Amino acid sequence: MKGSRQEGRPGNAGRIQHARSKLLVFVLLCALPLFGALSLWWRGVSAIPLLAYGAVSLLTFLVYWHDKRRARDQGQRTPENVLHALELAGGWPGALLAQQLVRHKTRKLSYQTVFWLIVALHQVFWIDRLFLESGLLSWI
Repeated sequence: MKGSRQEGRPGNAGRIQHARSKLLVFVLLCALPLFGALSLWWRGVSAIPLLAYGAVSLLTFLVYWHDKRRARDQGQRTPENVLHALELAGGWPGALLAQQLVRHKTRKLSYQTVFWLIVALHQVFWIDRLFLESGLLSWI
């Protein structure tokens, strides 16, 4: 079809497919942890969750970027369990951005399954902490 762009074409390099929808999902996923971390900081409890999400997300993004470069150069890769540990430590927003911006770790179903379970765990933790106050996840 004339004028249409398809994935894989040179004119499409570096372009994120459905960018607006993905940005909306990213903002919605980050809203609850951000609100929770900010509320802890505002109440004077701790700024650590807020700082951790930012710092670990940046580190995770950089590790994804480095791993993608190593994958292209056929160098030594970052083990998946290291990537997942960074995501679990609060770096999942950086991982999600890196997956879209550098197109890394998006096709392997087993990897994506663990990644989304980690994202869901973070969401459930903040729902429990902020709204349920049940302490079910207080051991985390």
